[in-house]
Amino acid sequence: MDGPTFRLQVFLRGLSFFRPKARRITILKLALFIAGYVWMLSIPSTRLDRGVYFDENALQPGQVNTYWNWKEVHDADHFLEELETLRDSNATSEQRSQYIMREFLKIGLSASTQNYEFTGLHNDINGTNTYAILSSPRVSGAEATVISASWISRMDEGDGTLNLRGVATVLALSRYVKQYSLWARDIIFIISDGYMEGMQAWLSEYHGVTQSNIRAQRLDLSSGVIWTALNIDYPGHSLSHLGIFHEGLNGRLPNQDLLNSFQHISRRTGVSVVLYDHKDEPELRWLPESIRTHPEIKTYAAQARNLWRHVGYQASGRGSGVHGLFHQYRIDAFTMFAVPSAGPHGFHSLGRVIESTMRTTNNLLERLHASFFFYVLTSFDRFVKIGNYLPSAILISVAMMFGGKTAN
Repeated sequence: MDGPTFRLQVFLRGLSFFRPKARRITILKLALFIAGYVWMLSIPSTRLDRGVYFDENALQPGQVNTYWNWKEVHDADHFLEELETLRDSNATSEQRSQYIMREFLKIGLSASTQNYEFTGLHNDINGTNTYAILSSPRVSGAEATVISASWISRMDEGDGTLNLRGVATVLALSRYVKQYSLWARDIIFIISDGYMEGMQAWLSEYHGVTQSNIRAQRLDLSSGVIWTALNIDYPGHSLSHLGIFHEGLNGRLPNQDLLNSFQHISRRTGVSVVLYDHKDEPELRWLPESIRTHPEIKTYAAQARNLWRHVGYQASGRGSGVHGLFHQYRIDAFTMFAVPSAGPHGFHSLGRVIESTMRTTNNLLERLHASFFFYVLTSFDRFVKIGNYLPSAILISVAMMFGGKTAN
């Protein structure tokens, strides 16, 4: 038998040897795909999630008496009237910032402004941030916490709705906390111009980071390392629920203990909590009534909607609010979103929740680290651990790997 014929026979025998294996690989690949997608569809169910809990014992959420009362509500109403006057007179960013800085100075805080210019794809944006620092009377100021509000609300993803009540809340809160000497770290109050661009300019300068499309003025005032940040967004007249927005840039998330503390405090205060702004159950009109009214189906649909929105933020790499800019500097932050409604809550309830949350983070002896940084919230009080949602992606990835191997 000549050489070429022999080599051809060896090649054909090799093909007959691999053909059954190829069929088995195809079956295995199909099984992995099915298992991965079934697992993925199971993530919103109550079978894979569990109730939230606290890992950091130092927090002690909801264990303090709050003193925010109707006097502070009157202060917030007064600030709101002044801000509405500025809005109605079409005041410039510089005029608004000068008013806010004067109010901070009247309270007795160190305050300053920061001009910036943001170069976008279609236009340039100029603005002026205002910030103030309450120095801690108990420590050296090596650490700090931030209370912030942007001039434009995240309502409809920053469509231009003004966050006047959020700004008024920060101003009233700064006057209120100045009365007490219990703070264990500096408190930085920031009123950022615009929606996200103002806070990005401030954070970049604070941490000494340069960005090619932002020209920002150097900060006159500075403090220590920022541990936590609470962003307040209150676009409506009143609120019915407080929503949690927590996704940061490029999929970063805050330590879960911060969110757990907030929702625990809010419910103890009497304010209902929701994830995002989802206060109504999803409509399932395409399903028969006997199915869509079943409790498990309603729960699954609500949690699937939350999961879908979370994945949207994660996949796009954008934050769900101003708080998302803090995560890139290892600062645990989230946005308290006052879901607009005719009632029943307002400045009084919101102020008590913020004060108690601040008092809780004030108990920290070190950065939050004990709880999860990789998780999926299916509801404000339930979550899926990484070990319960990651296998779906792994199964699908392995199936795709077999597909690539077969193609080669």
